[in-house]
Amino acid sequence: MSIQQHQFSCVHPDARIGDGVVIGPFVTIDADVEIGDGTIVDSNAVIRNGARIGRGCHIHSSAVVSDTPQDLKFKGEESVAIIGDNTVIREFVTIHRGTASKGRTVIGSNCLIMAYCHVAHDCEIGNHVIMSNAGQLAGEVIVGDWAVIGGGALVHQFTRIGTHVMIQGGALVNKDIPPYVMAGRYPLCYEGVNSIGLLRRGFTREQVGEIQDVYRTLYLSNLNVTDAINKAEAELPQSDLRDTVIEFVRASKRGIIRHGI
Repeated sequence: MSIQQHQFSCVHPDARIGDGVVIGPFVTIDADVEIGDGTIVDSNAVIRNGARIGRGCHIHSSAVVSDTPQDLKFKGEESVAIIGDNTVIREFVTIHRGTASKGRTVIGSNCLIMAYCHVAHDCEIGNHVIMSNAGQLAGEVIVGDWAVIGGGALVHQFTRIGTHVMIQGGALVNKDIPPYVMAGRYPLCYEGVNSIGLLRRGFTREQVGEIQDVYRTLYLSNLNVTDAINKAEAELPQSDLRDTVIEFVRASKRGIIRHGI
């Protein structure tokens, strides 16, 4: 297989381009870039130094990958922006590489980052994540696998979003969101377990029930978070699902979203 490179693109000769890559017109690709086999880079996209793009991705028109961070502490240190396989980056998305804090920004495989989204320095996004149009992640945000972030959501720096979470469009996220839940309203709060999403992804009704039991204890027992989590650990049957929630909540430094009133 060969590379299909448009005559009006600008690709540095030191860039490492895989087989079957298609590069459209007016694309700019810097020297310290790796692009995996079969990836498509559409017109006017810009791929800066430090980009590590996997196989079978699609970088749409005018997206910018691995530009320098918007962080005044950044001093030009070497860092990377890593994108997994089969991830789609839509028009005008901006993804910034890491800083000295972590050294890398990571987006997993099989993700969909819709138009006008921003992923700031040192973020870590898991696999199968969907960011709807104009979602904005500040620096060092962590997003778990299968999370869905609604359009126009704004996520505060250092926030953690758990696996299989669904967030309402336009949300202001300034607290951690534990796994398997839906978050909505203003201020952002817990609105129940994401049961439909979990069932669609192969969870059994019994497993969804286990998760609901944990959140009943956490949010409906009239206990503070620490006591509620201790109660869940002491009284609910041990399972990986229970422990995933407990470990996430105990590790939270920003605190978790509260139950809606």
